[in-house]
Amino acid sequence: MLCLVCLQPAFGVQNGWRVETGWESQLLETGFLGIFLCPLWTLSRLPRGTPTSQIVVWGFRWLIFRIMLGAGLIKIRGDQCWRDLTCMDFHYETQPVPNPVAYFLHRSPWWVHRIETLGNHFLELVVPFFVFLGRRMCVLHGVLQILFQVVLIISGNLSFLNWLTIVPSIACFDDATLGFLFPSGPGGLKDQVLKMQKKEGQGVQPMPRYGCMVRQAVNLAMGVLVAWLSIPVVLNLLSPKQVMNSSFNPLRIVNTYGAFGSITKERTEVILQGTASPNASAPDAVWEDYEFKCKPGNLRRRPCLISPYHHRLDWLMWFAAFQTYEHNEWILHLAGKLLVNDAQTLSLLAFNPFAGRAPPRWVRGEHYRYKFSQPGGGHAADGKWWIRRRLGAYFPPLSLQDLKGYFKAREWPYTELE
Repeated sequence: MLCLVCLQPAFGVQNGWRVETGWESQLLETGFLGIFLCPLWTLSRLPRGTPTSQIVVWGFRWLIFRIMLGAGLIKIRGDQCWRDLTCMDFHYETQPVPNPVAYFLHRSPWWVHRIETLGNHFLELVVPFFVFLGRRMCVLHGVLQILFQVVLIISGNLSFLNWLTIVPSIACFDDATLGFLFPSGPGGLKDQVLKMQKKEGQGVQPMPRYGCMVRQAVNLAMGVLVAWLSIPVVLNLLSPKQVMNSSFNPLRIVNTYGAFGSITKERTEVILQGTASPNASAPDAVWEDYEFKCKPGNLRRRPCLISPYHHRLDWLMWFAAFQTYEHNEWILHLAGKLLVNDAQTLSLLAFNPFAGRAPPRWVRGEHYRYKFSQPGGGHAADGKWWIRRRLGAYFPPLSLQDLKGYFKAREWPYTELE
């Protein structure tokens, strides 16, 4: 986390950053509901007087319903390719950080991609309503959504998002469904539950305790709060101008969700390069590439497999490639850090071509079009996972002196070379 401090001044204002905070809002909402899941005053595996509140269980079910339906609606209302079933022709190659499985899935037959897109619509637009259709359909919903998230984990590096989405899906399973996970012998957890249920069937109820009544009151208040904060969220779901990954309250405990409302059809990358040449325009200037932890760069480097870990800087570079550096001022801040071989910044990268020597005199950004190589083709036989074509300059060669006024105007820390 400390390594991000050196880049933080400009990150928070970018669209890409805001998209990611939608995931962090989901983490916040999931954690908020988790507070009420278990009693605070007992470590018992089976607290007799304070069973898990149905309000909390339905809070998690309501969360997974909104996550999935919001994702489905934003797609149908967004990119045309979701409606003509062609989005999966592009997704594996153009997703933020592809993994090795995506390399092969991208080359699936066209009809496989159509089935994938239809399956996505079914899981995000139809299956969420299973939550409200009785026990069996609710369990089926949980199974389908967890399997869906597992497929997404296998086919892409979407950070902790899919792992986190599995959590509220677990609330779709009741004790009877999950009973096989617990010991069933005499004195075991299942045996204790059966005895408790038998006593309840005979009308024997435990004496109400003050703590239990407080917990019930707190859970009821939480349920009322979630219901109240859900009103604008539901209206947003019904609106043709739906927004995703946003919140209508400062607490951010009931939010709107969605993902991939639009799909990029071509993958572009910003490649940062440095040179020790005193003249950046000299024909003999040798420009050397910086390599990031996971994002495409070196054509021969295998796509990474990092989920659920999240290389935030790699994601922001993906967003930056859609626009110009004027829309992403933080990338010039990053260039300034590279010009002084800033240790914290370089810890976010996989390879620094100027390690163990003087920092570069100039840093520039080059804009490239990247495509997966054809498995079994000539490029793949040469060890290349990617092929690329230069589009032009992303930002011109910059020296530390060029950035001095830029940094001062934005009150960013400016480091002079010794």
